[in-house]
Amino acid sequence: MAVGPIVKQILQTYPGKIRLVIKNYPYKYRDFSKIAAEASLAARDQGKYWEMHDMLISHSPKLDRTSLIAYAGELGLEVKKFTESIDSGRHMQEIEGDLKLAESIDLYNTPTFYINGLQIVGERPMNFFKKIIDEQLNQSGK
Repeated sequence: MAVGPIVKQILQTYPGKIRLVIKNYPYKYRDFSKIAAEASLAARDQGKYWEMHDMLISHSPKLDRTSLIAYAGELGLEVKKFTESIDSGRHMQEIEGDLKLAESIDLYNTPTFYINGLQIVGERPMNFFKKIIDEQLNQSGK
């Protein structure tokens, strides 16, 4: 089960009722984790975050710079702009901020979801999320 399709399904099920916030948590001990996070944000700049996310998951652990640039081409991204972004570390401040946030709340596992402060660690099926979201929406009167 991949996280991307579940998240997309949740957003489609609850249009205008929930807000999705994504934070990066590149693993300290994975060789290409930071550049992969950088690649996902460089793809986001061109409107293809989820496409790159899915590409990174399906091609892991082949996440070196050359491979990332090839994936950008496969996704139809403007490769020169993408390459300049990952090479410059354009999003590194955002990534480092996300890492500090994760450390401040003792988060060590991905994926981790928070729904109104309720922590859910790991991948879960849609009906699991739906039950929690419905309960939270009912409590808030929405």
